[in-house]
Amino acid sequence: MSFELFIALRYLLARRRQAFISLISLISMLGVAVGVMALVIALALMTGLQGELRDRLLGATAHVYVLKSGGLPDYAAEVTKMTSVPGVSGAAPAILDKALVTTDAGSQFITIKGIDPALERGVTDLGRSIKAGSLEAIAGTGDEGPGIVLGQELAASLNVKVGGSVTLLTPSGTLSPMGMMPRPRRARVAGIYRLGIFEFDSNYGFVSLEFARRLTGKSGVDLVQLRVADIYAAPRVAAEIGAKLGPEYVAQDWTEMNRSLFSALGLEKMAISVTIGLIVMVAALNIVASLVLLVMEKSRDIAILKTMGTSSGVVMRIFMLQGLVIGLVGTAVGAAGGLALATVADRYRLIRIPADVYQVSYVPFVVQPLDLTLVILSAVVICFVATLYPSRQAARLDPVQALRYE
Repeated sequence: MSFELFIALRYLLARRRQAFISLISLISMLGVAVGVMALVIALALMTGLQGELRDRLLGATAHVYVLKSGGLPDYAAEVTKMTSVPGVSGAAPAILDKALVTTDAGSQFITIKGIDPALERGVTDLGRSIKAGSLEAIAGTGDEGPGIVLGQELAASLNVKVGGSVTLLTPSGTLSPMGMMPRPRRARVAGIYRLGIFEFDSNYGFVSLEFARRLTGKSGVDLVQLRVADIYAAPRVAAEIGAKLGPEYVAQDWTEMNRSLFSALGLEKMAISVTIGLIVMVAALNIVASLVLLVMEKSRDIAILKTMGTSSGVVMRIFMLQGLVIGLVGTAVGAAGGLALATVADRYRLIRIPADVYQVSYVPFVVQPLDLTLVILSAVVICFVATLYPSRQAARLDPVQALRYE
């Protein structure tokens, strides 16, 4: 053990008359630990929430949406053409429209989405989210009419189960002397899904492309959905669609469609980090106070050390090491405690939240190695900076003045 570290630890673990200073050092250490722990948990919360929302959104929706001026009458050819673009792992057509769905229990406006069940499985997680019934049953076989797959929340509000029927009313209808008259159509509930996002589970109904054409009066499809192998490469793939297939194709990726949501989450994460980071700074001020008090208490010892030949640099390093020990121990305890609490809270889903407000039913905690490293390094740097002033004051102490009245 070096001479400077030995003296620093002796001062830090002072007893008897210096017990009060040791208590202040312990409080400073606890302050650093609490600040680091709070920062680790807050970053884990925001990272987990952002990641969970992103994964659920990308499971419920496609990574890239492609439209074409003039429409997409032959979607099979378009799907083949778009899957040839590098990075695209799946493509599926879709028809979108609004409808009023009615049962004996009530009615609700929803979004009708016409899909090809076989192709849809390669683009979204709808097929894996079916809780009852079957996605393929929307086409209807034999005497069965066209089917519809409803979200779990929507089916509960309409009080309908698999095998039941609903009435769909769309703006497209029959032309009459009184104008366009909406035509109600019956649909059999072929399945119930749960994607985990309240907006989709309560407002979407999936039907076959043929039935969607009859409901909307459209001859082609509205757009083609794409799934990419790397979600972060979606902007590049969207740009290549227009460059490779022609200017009549317009592509929009998930980052552009959800920019406001993830920008708000990122801004909130930064604001929380700055706010809770002030706790570490307050703890650093406690380190300054404890070291200043220690310098005043140990002025005679410092003077004796200097008269014995100890240089000002060695004295300065003694008090810097003492502050660093406080910061390192507090940071280690706080980081370990924050990591443990975040892991337990995520594994056992301790914090439950309303799904209709936050889109998820519990708060996920994800500690990223980069975030944890930045928190540890920032805390250590703040604690080191806090040691500079009192250490410099100790190094500048005049032995003559300190020992004059001894």
